[in-house]
This record gives sequence, structure tokens and C-alpha cells, in this order.
Amino acid sequence: MKRSERLVAMTHFILDQPRTLISLPFFSEKYGAAKSSISEDLGIINTMFQHEGIGYLETISGAAGGVKYIPVFSEDYSRTFVNQLCDRLEDPERLLPGGYLFMSDILGDPETTRNIGRMFASAFRDKGVDVVMTVATKGIPLAYAVASYLNVPVVIARRDPKISEGSTVSINYVSGSTRKIQTMVLTKRSLQEGSRVCIIDDFMKAGGTINGMRNLLKEFNAELAGIGVLAEAEDEEEDRVVEEYLSLVQIVNADDRRSTIEVRPGNLLENI
Repeated sequence: MKRSERLVAMTHFILDQPRTLISLPFFSEKYGAAKSSISEDLGIINTMFQHEGIGYLETISGAAGGVKYIPVFSEDYSRTFVNQLCDRLEDPERLLPGGYLFMSDILGDPETTRNIGRMFASAFRDKGVDVVMTVATKGIPLAYAVASYLNVPVVIARRDPKISEGSTVSINYVSGSTRKIQTMVLTKRSLQEGSRVCIIDDFMKAGGTINGMRNLLKEFNAELAGIGVLAEAEDEEEDRVVEEYLSLVQIVNADDRRSTIEVRPGNLLENI
């Protein structure tokens, strides 16, 4: 195999295995090349990853060492993406009654969802996340995008139990915006005791749903590693029951009667 061919193959393999330790002997055997050549190839790949602003290769020395691909967006790329997302969300036709925004097209766009996932994964890369958790249904695409870059499983809390999921744990929680009592359930087999969990959701007003997921984690003796939301509503800050979280964008002013909306970057950029 020529070096150019090997570089393409190695790059493809590394991108498909984020945060996974890969040893030099593995690459040497897989591609039939000396360890010294593999080491040079990894140096080239690492340089290009950083040049393109998509992450870097973390080197771990020792007999059990190797390299890990850490997906991280550069600050410039992240800022550009968030500003473009704000522009897309400021379309008055997205306004829905109650200050909500139509975001299904964004959540259904694979490229946009992947970029959002990579940004949250960048922010939570040092939190020791074991599991990404969300609540059905709109947060599911985002949760899987984040989990794919953190290379961890996804668990989904639901408001109604499903027979196919077996026995479940349920809690009652107060919706932050409507102040109504609602139920949230999670199957017992989905989450191991002591897991560090990252909560991901698409939209947060007062944070009642996220607080419900946080309380549900206590039933499993799991630990909260971080909270990430795609969009937050600024006008609910005074009544918010969640304090520590990262948001990609903030809905500053959404008036469906006047057809005006203002969207600005959230606090996630400060933590990339």
C-alpha cells in the first residue's frame, strides 16, 4: 500500500473511532507498515486535523499506549457556525404560539445535527461522560449526534412506559413553564449505577424537563456530568430551575404577535 493510500485509510478509520485508543502495532499490522512509518503518518494526520479545526490526536505513551482522536471544533469554526445558526433561526416564519420556534428542519438536517453534536462533545470532552441522556422526542437526534463524537451510548427517558422496554423507574416532576405535574420513566436496564451522564435537550424554557431528568438520575445513583441545550429562552431566566448548563443559542425576543425574533449565541462558545 502506498503512503497516500495508507493515509486515506488511516484517516477514515480514526474518524470512525472517536475517543478510542488505537495502538501503533494495530495500525502496523493492519496496513503492513513499520511502526516508524505509522508514527510519521499519524503526525501528518494530526497536523491536518488541527489545521482544519476538527480536532486532534491525543498520544498516550507506554506499552498500552497509542492515539485517540478527540473531536474538537476550533473557536473560529464554532463561532461561524453558531452565528449562521442564529441567522437561520431569526426567520419570523419560525415563530410558534407561546414563544416557541419551529426547529424540526434543523434537527432533521444531518450535517447541522452533526456539527451541533461535535460542538457539545467538544465542550464535554473532559467531563468523563459515560452516557448521553435525553427525553423523547425532539432531543433524540441531538443526543445521538453528541454520543457519536463522545463514543458513548444514549438513553432515552419517556413520558409513557413501553411494554417492549421491560420494567421501568418513574418519577413525577413539575413542568417549569406550565407548572403541571408530569411523569417521566426510564427503563431499568438502560443505565448502570454510578454512570456519569450528560443531559442533552433541544429547547429549554424554565428547565422543568431537564430538572426531571436530573432527579431521575438520582434513582439510578448516577452522576450528572453536564447539561447541554440547543436553544434557551431568555425570558424564563428568573424562573429557571436549572443553573449550570451550556446553550448553543439564546432566544432573546420572540413575539409571535409582532412577528419579531432575536437570536444570539448562547454560553457554549465560552466553554469550547
